[in-house]
Amino acid sequence: MSASAPQSAQTATDLASATTRTRDLLILAAAVIVALIALYAVFMDNGHIISATGSYLHEFSHDGRHLFGAPCH
Repeated sequence: MSASAPQSAQTATDLASATTRTRDLLILAAAVIVALIALYAVFMDNGHIISATGSYLHEFSHDGRHLFGAPCH
């Protein structure tokens, strides 16, 4: 019996490690997707997505384009 106990503990440890790695990869993927959407909204959108919030958010992102040196007009 003592031989199977360390094996089941090792299996539980491997499972926990795989679960943590999968969770970390999903968080990383979500962060990359959010970052790409934010970059698109600032650099490529020209006010179409964010126009529903009024001109304040558009002007903020427009100033951000100038800050990063991206051409916008």
